[in-house]
Amino acid sequence: MATAVITETGRKKLCKAHAGDISLPKISKIAWGNGGVDEEGTPKATTGKEIGLYNQLLEKEIESHSYPVEEETTCRYTGTIEKGELTGESISEMGLFDEEGDLVAYKTFLPKGKDEDVPMEFNMDEVF
Repeated sequence: MATAVITETGRKKLCKAHAGDISLPKISKIAWGNGGVDEEGTPKATTGKEIGLYNQLLEKEIESHSYPVEEETTCRYTGTIEKGELTGESISEMGLFDEEGDLVAYKTFLPKGKDEDVPMEFNMDEVF
């Protein structure tokens, strides 16, 4: 089962921004890795204390974002691993990074194999 969390760093920034003490930096990057599972292939539990991916393989600018529910309390960020990128890798973790380079959301999931000729689009929801 996939597990996801807004990191402690992300929550601290939200708290300070709501208080008016800082401006909240935009989420600007999405990253993927293959370190999100244990030796048995089970997704690692997220703690919120993550500061990076366990084994980051690729980082890209966010392609787009949307609000998939009418209440606008969820923001969906989208990124694509293109044809020829990460061929043969088993992707099992992803994260969202803000403009300051901090990991603000992190997710682990069952490994997804990456074929050479198939792009893979990933969505990650930040839920409030």
